Amino acid sequence: MGTPCTGSGLKCLLGGVVLGVVLLAASAAVMRVTDQRPFCSGCHVMETAAVTHKRSSHANQACNDCHTPVALGSKLPFKAASGLSDFVGNLSGKEISVPVSLRTKDVVNNNCKHCHAVTNMNVASMESKAYCVDCHRNIAHMRAKPISTRMVAYE
Repeated sequence: MGTPCTGSGLKCLLGGVVLGVVLLAASAAVMRVTDQRPFCSGCHVMETAAVTHKRSSHANQACNDCHTPVALGSKLPFKAASGLSDFVGNLSGKEISVPVSLRTKDVVNNNCKHCHAVTNMNVASMESKAYCVDCHRNIAHMRAKPISTRMVAYE
């Protein structure tokens, strides 16, 4: 018995390239889908976060634009660990607490600074607090407001 690619090395190479491209495209599609609010809100523990995000000024952003690191090498393991934690929380029926961890809070803060870097360039008070949400509590999920009063002006 020989290996499957003994006849033509070029066919094997091309087959491998095609397979690699298909797997890469499928992975990118899965990443994109699992970053979005409709996917995240599929778990009951994320219902409040999904509703408040949908009504926020950041509604056009994917959940993981804020909640995972920007760099792909950091994003994948972080996303896997967070997803597992959310899955376990969903099984136990506990609402996800905010922040989930200091590491998550650091990631969100770095993403705030990354996206708003130009805006923050001339803000003298940027480093007056440790985290952006220390001043901007209500931006994405309106957590500081009682759920019955959570609304945004441009609904």
